[in-house]
Amino acid sequence: MLIDTHSHIYDEAFDSDRQEVVERAKAEGVERIVLPAIDGESNERLFDMCREWGDYVVPLMGLHPTSVNDNPRWREELAEVERLLAAPPQGIERFYGVGEIGLDLYWSRDWQSEQEEVFRAQLELALKHNLPIVVHTRDAWEEMAAIVEEYRGRGLRGIFHAFSSDVAMYEQLRLAGDFVFGIGGVVTFKKSALAEVVKSMRLEDLVIETDSPYLTPTPYRGTRNESSYVRFVAQKIAELKGETYEVVAERTTANAKRIFNL
Repeated sequence: MLIDTHSHIYDEAFDSDRQEVVERAKAEGVERIVLPAIDGESNERLFDMCREWGDYVVPLMGLHPTSVNDNPRWREELAEVERLLAAPPQGIERFYGVGEIGLDLYWSRDWQSEQEEVFRAQLELALKHNLPIVVHTRDAWEEMAAIVEEYRGRGLRGIFHAFSSDVAMYEQLRLAGDFVFGIGGVVTFKKSALAEVVKSMRLEDLVIETDSPYLTPTPYRGTRNESSYVRFVAQKIAELKGETYEVVAERTTANAKRIFNL
């Protein structure tokens, strides 16, 4: 069995065939699908999917860093995250983590200070509620790691989603708390630098993800991603680590269950 630890199948890209997408995931051995939040505009879609699919999906709550950019309501959005973590909406038993949160300086550095404030605030919420974090990082690995280091020893745990840095960053972050690393479709790309990094990563430090509808793995690169494709990530990791598919599936699933307390 597999767990897709990062999927946005509540996205509008799945409105025409969401049921079929979930059924395909089940048929391919995907035991659970983790749904990270983005912002207030998409939260109701996430909630509706949780109400429909029950405990097959695993909801998170958080404010994505790019949703801070050029958003005059970001403080209100952050307050809503805090409120929802304390009192989940009707039909949602609980949230299993705070995410996705982090830093994204790819589009602009104009809102870096605001992103950092929101990131720190959500790290505090994770500690308050004893929840894992799911961290999004793009063009900001050093900046993100510096903030995580501020919390070393305070009990942070979680996933560095879509890990794309180097072995040195992996080793640094691995020691900063109880963290694992989300590996997705990029590892299957031809001449992927991530593939070389994964060879040096410990299997007990890895979880697998799709980030659907984005980052579709080979052989479907260039089309919409979906949770059933997480198997291609597991297959590639098995190849890189010299392990069987079954061992990778078992270990990454156990890692995900531990982090999210499933």
